[in-house]
Amino acid sequence: MTLLTFIIPVRHQDNARDWSLLKANLAETVASIANQASGDWRGIIVANEGADLPELPDRFEVERVTFPPNDMHERAGADVEDFREAFRIDKGRRVLKGMLRVRDSRFFMIVDDDDFVSSHLVRFVSENRDANGWIIDRGYIWDHGGRLLLGNDDFNHVCGTSLIVRADLYGLPERFGDASAGWIKSMLGSHHCINEILAGQGTPLAKLPFRGAVYRVGHEGSHSGTPSLLTRYFLNWGALKRPRRMLRNLSRLRLVGGSVQREFFGKAA
Repeated sequence: MTLLTFIIPVRHQDNARDWSLLKANLAETVASIANQASGDWRGIIVANEGADLPELPDRFEVERVTFPPNDMHERAGADVEDFREAFRIDKGRRVLKGMLRVRDSRFFMIVDDDDFVSSHLVRFVSENRDANGWIIDRGYIWDHGGRLLLGNDDFNHVCGTSLIVRADLYGLPERFGDASAGWIKSMLGSHHCINEILAGQGTPLAKLPFRGAVYRVGHEGSHSGTPSLLTRYFLNWGALKRPRRMLRNLSRLRLVGGSVQREFFGKAA
């Protein structure tokens, strides 16, 4: 049994604005995961047949799928709830395919294909094997290609790479076709619902006691369209109207130095 499996769902290639950028970002995400300080993990990338993927290190596998493109991947004039529902079912069924490939894993973590994770995650999980799992409520926000990180203490509400859940709590079906669309959307396609659902079942998630992931923003391939760090938290009218919040955010800025490079980006100083 693998202790922790990282599941990376990759959108259909027809839904990518720039596949070369997606591929480059995915390679960096994979390098971040592969930098774990403990070796009891594996990674599953779920991608469509024909999708060109980067070279993968040991412990990574690819689950190929034949799902069609998401017709509502770009919102355009679609109703916002219809847009979200289409995204959740597309992402969720890809996640389910990945989980069913390695259903004997003790824990799962769903990772977006352009984010980064702390190298300490697997070691921490190994020391707490009987836990229900964790919410990453503290993380960092990073401008694509930038030199600054912003510490964020509401991380699980802005980034999908924010949950580690014991596998049995998902209640995975025996077969892919046994899963209902509602279950796929709420349990696997969105990171907003699962803790409330698990808490209602008497198995709430704890808070990870350290900053566990980095949310990449401000790049053309971002599906959420999240603006750059400076635009969202400093250079806008809402931020200017709240000087105390701006000062607090300024105090949480840090340089992407050697220790951060090693912990999150899988690079030497």
